[in-house]
Amino acid sequence: MEHTESHPFDGKAFVRHLTTSPGVYRYFDAEDELLYVGKAANLKKRVGNYFLKPPMDPRIASMVSQIARAEVTLTRTAGEALLLESQLIKSLKPRYNIVLRDDKSYPYIYLSGGEDYPRLAFHRGAKTGPGRYFGPYPSTFAVRESLGLMQKLFKVRQCEDSYFRNRSRPCLQHQIGRCSAPCVRLIEVEDYKSDVRHAEMFLEGRSSAVIDELASSMEQASRDLNFERAANLRDQVAALRKLQAQHFVQGASADMDVIACCMEGGMACVSVLFFRNGVSLGSRDFFPRLPTDASVSDVLSQFIAQYYLERQVPRELVLSDPVEDMDVLASVLSDHAGYVVSLKPSVRGERARFLEMAQRNASAALTSRLASRHTLLARFDDLQKVLELETTPRRIECFDISHTRGELTVASCVVFGPEGPEKSHYRRFNITGITPGDDYAAMHQALTRRFKKVVEGGVRPDILLIDGGMGQVAQAVDVLRELGVEEGIRVVGVAKGPGRRAGEETLVLADSGKTLHPGTSSPALHLVAAVRDEAHRFAISGHRRRREAARERSTLEDVPGVGARRRAALLKAFGGLTGVEAAGVEELMSVKGIDRGLAERIYAMLHP
Repeated sequence: MEHTESHPFDGKAFVRHLTTSPGVYRYFDAEDELLYVGKAANLKKRVGNYFLKPPMDPRIASMVSQIARAEVTLTRTAGEALLLESQLIKSLKPRYNIVLRDDKSYPYIYLSGGEDYPRLAFHRGAKTGPGRYFGPYPSTFAVRESLGLMQKLFKVRQCEDSYFRNRSRPCLQHQIGRCSAPCVRLIEVEDYKSDVRHAEMFLEGRSSAVIDELASSMEQASRDLNFERAANLRDQVAALRKLQAQHFVQGASADMDVIACCMEGGMACVSVLFFRNGVSLGSRDFFPRLPTDASVSDVLSQFIAQYYLERQVPRELVLSDPVEDMDVLASVLSDHAGYVVSLKPSVRGERARFLEMAQRNASAALTSRLASRHTLLARFDDLQKVLELETTPRRIECFDISHTRGELTVASCVVFGPEGPEKSHYRRFNITGITPGDDYAAMHQALTRRFKKVVEGGVRPDILLIDGGMGQVAQAVDVLRELGVEEGIRVVGVAKGPGRRAGEETLVLADSGKTLHPGTSSPALHLVAAVRDEAHRFAISGHRRRREAARERSTLEDVPGVGARRRAALLKAFGGLTGVEAAGVEELMSVKGIDRGLAERIYAMLHP
């Protein structure tokens, strides 16, 4: 069912041949770009609404006027159609669909498994390791706060395994009472496992059961005249009761999310309050990409489908507004979760109070977002005037270089648009094969690697900012000319001003060689400085990460015959790499598993 540009799309003819089955439909424009993805319980009826029942709202009319061809995919049920629609929207991001842009995986608390002394840790990403994952939590702060509580209440270790295995004495966490020092066996395995079990119960929301167990153990310790242990257990119970009183939310379901949507000025904010096991885990705000004239019901429906069909779903979703096909959506979520999920757009009592709180959050977040957006748009408009561009720029890219005396050079590329930083488009480039400290060569390499993507059909910026003066700008001009992609890209250098004071930067225009001094009150310079500073931050953080990774690598790893076990034995025997470096061949041979030949190789590697 494809149509070429020379034959206008006949929507009525297309509808005549459609089936009444459920499915997903897709509209494409003359350049074969996807315009819209929709679902339908009855394809013939739903698609017919676009072509057989004018007039329609401006958004739909604009989209229909661009349709050059359409495709359909049949499904067995309306629920399958909803799933397929959600997957296609998330992966293809059609122009006229509501798209949830914040797709970062949420953080978890990870309890490792398969070892005598498990660790609790922050985790984000694929859940492939042995052990248990608790969450998801709405923010990194919520995870860090919970991990801090675990240290105070149960003293379960949180250090990396490599650090844990190589300790010869307790660390600072033990000294301040936040770890029981399993690394040096100051706690028996069974006692440690008991602490781990209590931590698990607490994270599952069974804090009352933990308190009962600890209280029982406290009484037993008192009967056994073990008053020191009884006092420690008493303090632990008191701390748990205090924490329980602070965090338990009266009226909250065991597992419930409260979702409110607010719309204004062509933007929407969806605010979610998270409750698990009767405990509030905080809130998070989302700003989905909207087509024109989307409704609150549309936003909530698309948000729920795109967000929860890839995550753990609570048993209850409280909504600020009813959504389309609510029964189908609830059925699909229930099948996904393995238990009944309820969608409740009308609530009373405590749930109404939580919903009002979520609505206030959404309204406040949207007001703040609109204010910052208007400021940012004004800065983009001013930059157009300063650079004398024909239109307001839509995409700005900025490059910066970071290294320490030429070591492990990293180049950064950050991207800004009228909505602010587009962090999913940020890139770092590890620079190799150049003379250390040659910033020009580093810039040339990074720009070449970035703009080869433009040659292959990638997106190009309207403005290319280079942190530096005419020398760095010349590198950018050379690269763009070599690759033949200079058309439509304005190259601008951002050079330090007199005294290197903020607000006095000089803009170097590559096309004319002129320099501009917008001044401290210029909105355009505020924008340029913000983009430049973000590129600087992103480059420095990448360089530091690369440098730390290089320095964490032990020289012993390069010695043939020294594996993880022998390396740990050496470090433990001599108290670290400095001690190993100070040891002679005979001393190295005193370590189990190190013969003379291996000791000599180790000594030679450490004393080149």
